[in-house]
Amino acid sequence: MNSNNQIACPLDCYDACQAQIIDGKIKGSKEHFTTNGKLCVNFANLLNEDFLDTAKFQGKDISLDNALDILVEKLKQTPANDTIYYKGSGNLGVMQGAPKTFFTRYGSVLTKGSLCDGAGGAGLEMGRKKVVNPPIENLKNSDVIIVWGRNFSITSPHMYNLVKDKTFITIDPIKTEIAKKSELHMQLNPKTDHELALLLTRFAYMEDLEDEEFIKNSQGADWFFDLAKSRPVVSYEQTTGVSLTDVTKFFEIIKDKKVSIVMGLGVQKYYEGAQIIRAIDSFAAYIGLHNKDVGGVWYLGSSMYGYEKKFDAVSNNKVAIPEVDFSKYKVVFIQGANPVVTAPNTKKIVEGLKKSFVIYFGTTINDTCEYADLIIPAKTFLEKKDVRLSYGHELKAINNIEDKNIKNKISEYELSSYLNECFGFEPLEGEDSIIEYYTNTKPDRDHIIEDFEFLEDLEVENLYEEKEDEEFYLITAKSKKTLNSQFGTDNNIYLNSSSGYKTGDEVLVASEHGEAKFTVCLDDNVKENCALFYSSNKKANYLTPFKSDEEAHSAIYHEALLTIELC
Repeated sequence: MNSNNQIACPLDCYDACQAQIIDGKIKGSKEHFTTNGKLCVNFANLLNEDFLDTAKFQGKDISLDNALDILVEKLKQTPANDTIYYKGSGNLGVMQGAPKTFFTRYGSVLTKGSLCDGAGGAGLEMGRKKVVNPPIENLKNSDVIIVWGRNFSITSPHMYNLVKDKTFITIDPIKTEIAKKSELHMQLNPKTDHELALLLTRFAYMEDLEDEEFIKNSQGADWFFDLAKSRPVVSYEQTTGVSLTDVTKFFEIIKDKKVSIVMGLGVQKYYEGAQIIRAIDSFAAYIGLHNKDVGGVWYLGSSMYGYEKKFDAVSNNKVAIPEVDFSKYKVVFIQGANPVVTAPNTKKIVEGLKKSFVIYFGTTINDTCEYADLIIPAKTFLEKKDVRLSYGHELKAINNIEDKNIKNKISEYELSSYLNECFGFEPLEGEDSIIEYYTNTKPDRDHIIEDFEFLEDLEVENLYEEKEDEEFYLITAKSKKTLNSQFGTDNNIYLNSSSGYKTGDEVLVASEHGEAKFTVCLDDNVKENCALFYSSNKKANYLTPFKSDEEAHSAIYHEALLTIELC
């Protein structure tokens, strides 16, 4: 490989790092505004990954040609409706969408919705018709950053480094790393974020902080404010767990300041997640955070916004991804995913995979591979061209490295082209043409909201009304040492010392959806009524619901109450 080649990090995180090979070493790109010459821990872990380099069939090594023959034969023998294409986010980049084009043409069942951000995205679209983050400069030029349900310094270390000198307010049931760096930490109860947004709106009115001009040009602000004042202020204190003293301090910090809100995903992992996110966004609109040259609201934005979709994958034959029952399909094709760990209700996932012919296509061996009949190795980011579009900011990362000597692996584009040819489908647009389009196109990423609609009605079933005194709220978080199910495992349950358990206790944890055994770690950064699991926990999803949210076919991992007993 030549020096100064560009490398786009393919990992599923906000920052979308850009690196370069300089004198044989991979270093962070200084020209990329967000990466700013530094590589994060996740990228460093990726460079040390043990990548898959041999195809396997029923546990035995085979050639790539043999693996492709088995794949084609299996697909030709199986009615398309008896097959499902299941794509994950463990390996991101625009070219990862190529196989979906083939499986759409072939007639496989596809998935719809999200295991990640879908409910929140739906809520934002209801209010503003698009999910586009403001320019990263707006965040950098803020005075105060409200981090709402996101461990910002861990999940977005590059973005955080751009703003680490700012004043932070954190809203989260966990005293996260960013909470410890914050001027104020509002440690609210899970699934009360919408109530806190209404309470803050009420105080904003009392502090004369409403943006009258934005409100005048929007719809439904009066209805939204009616929601906020529909109950006594003191009642919010009990349900949210946030004191009115902290609310007062909140407004002392933000008054006359340039403010941004950075929202995380845990906020919306509930059945009514869209409403919850929309309530927060409506509060932001009420105090005038939208349509400004500084500040704004950040969520997991649509990375493809403003770009033409180069891979045709329009199908009505879809199933909600949180509710996929693999046992219904004779052939399961899994691309870059690890549903055994990351999908809701692990027991049902495993039982389903055992009854199907499973094909895994990816760059590394993971837990799902244990149930795979056929494993096809994909080329890594160091062996193929690609473009990474970020969902955290407007910048892109280019991957122009290509190793044409690789014979035992196949890229996503190459696999799709091969299958299209085998089945007589129309060829894809040329690979170089697609790469060139995404590399050179500067899309219109206008974040200005022309017709905002405030949340006018709110119907949320409160978990605190169902919760018994001995039960715990289930919450999950990203770990500093791992990324989702990659780079390590942490099968502990984290409890506050007030729980009555001791570090090292073996406990049986149960919800109405399932049960599993865990080892207790005491951590007083966790709120007293919560049980925390990191996303690398391989057993946590035995406890989560096999059900979608109300709007977006999105997973609702946190919609669960837990009982805990010693083993």
